[in-house]
Amino acid sequence: MVKMVVTDFDGTLLNSDQQVSSEDFNTLVYLGKQEVIRVIATGRSPFSFQRMMPADFPIDYLIFSSGAGIMDYHTKEILYSLNLPEKLVHRIAIRLRDLGVTFKVLAAVPENHHYVYYQNGELHPDFVRRMETYRGYEKPISFDPPNFGEACQFLIILPPDPARYEELKSLCDGVKVIRATSPIDHQSIWMEIYHQDVSKGNAVEYLCNMHQIRHVEVVGIGNDYNDTDLLDFVGRPFVVANAPEELKAIYKQVASNDESGFSGAVQVALE
Repeated sequence: MVKMVVTDFDGTLLNSDQQVSSEDFNTLVYLGKQEVIRVIATGRSPFSFQRMMPADFPIDYLIFSSGAGIMDYHTKEILYSLNLPEKLVHRIAIRLRDLGVTFKVLAAVPENHHYVYYQNGELHPDFVRRMETYRGYEKPISFDPPNFGEACQFLIILPPDPARYEELKSLCDGVKVIRATSPIDHQSIWMEIYHQDVSKGNAVEYLCNMHQIRHVEVVGIGNDYNDTDLLDFVGRPFVVANAPEELKAIYKQVASNDESGFSGAVQVALE
């Protein structure tokens, strides 16, 4: 029996036109009528998600920032959050600066649309585009005195070079490093550094415990590397057809995000 459905947002529920199809919207409404808990698990902050979707969008919970927090979408209450402690943030920032890495430090949940940034050389086009999206919420970083403290995450934007990502990841200890494909150019690697216990899977487990639901009663749908913790936790994992080949070799495949793959996964699971 299906008691909870969890879906990624960008590239999974959201199609190439940055819309949720009418079929997928109606599926969410249907699930609600069947008393199935509906969850979106996204890398977006609450601020970013709510700029895209209305306050009455038919979901029950929003897992945001790749599992750094959970919002009750009906009441907009933050139920759970994990931030990087101030001393660790400062240590990582110094290390990245010394490595010559350009990065952003996003403020603690739920204000993680605010950020400070360190620039070394020419900015990656994705870095610039993201700054334009969050214009007015950014500040250049200051180390002495620091103008940052406890933080939700670090964001580093890299060319599509997995070896470089793995090299930087190997230098990060005591934290969770998550790889995501750029939602902007769909090629670059977004390297995200979080509290070591952050993951979409852990956030879903929190909701399962809250509602006394077993993981085998949960459906999960994703499209990217940052969904693997979610897909490995749920009992019924799916990826849409636009997912990387490595993921399609592991998880059951449904139609793409442009062909309402979310609804297809739900239909298969309910059958």
